[in-house]
Amino acid sequence: MKNIAGLMKQAAQMQKKMEEMQVALESTTHEGVAGAGMVAVTLSGKGELRAVRIDPKLADPNEMELLQDLLVAAHADARRKLEAAASEEMQKVTGGLNLPAGMKLPF
Repeated sequence: MKNIAGLMKQAAQMQKKMEEMQVALESTTHEGVAGAGMVAVTLSGKGELRAVRIDPKLADPNEMELLQDLLVAAHADARRKLEAAASEEMQKVTGGLNLPAGMKLPF
């Protein structure tokens, strides 16, 4: 019975650490860039788009398709950085425990 009680205590501690990590991640921001920095987007720790910065040189109506592509690329870059940060924090919380595939933070 001691082993079960110990496991339950460890599980409760891990859950608390995961909740704390999620709160900490929500307060972070991640910037993604594209076009050598001509377009940048900032995402919250939950993946919400917070800001877009566009170099004024791209405001040419003839370059709208390029601008749209760069926005998508910058968003994807920021999302990858966010997911990498979340994965790194998850590894810290779980102590390197390999979680089943598909088990991710809730966002």
